[in-house]
Amino acid sequence: MALQALGWVLSDEDRASRFLALTGLTPDALRESLAEPGTLGAVLEFLCSHEPDLVGAADALGVKPQTLVGARESLSR
Repeated sequence: MALQALGWVLSDEDRASRFLALTGLTPDALRESLAEPGTLGAVLEFLCSHEPDLVGAADALGVKPQTLVGARESLSR
């Protein structure tokens, strides 16, 4: 789910730039760390920190926003 959410984040240039700026990741570092729980958690945290993005991603993925929140909580354990 986090990878699908990342695809949604990266589908908009402004949103992608904001994600990279807030996480401190570079495009190369993001590519290299796609399988790491910390990176996947950062994607979900990014969405959960901004309700319009959370709702937009949930709509695009066909899930409820709470599903993305739950996925974030699962990764943080």
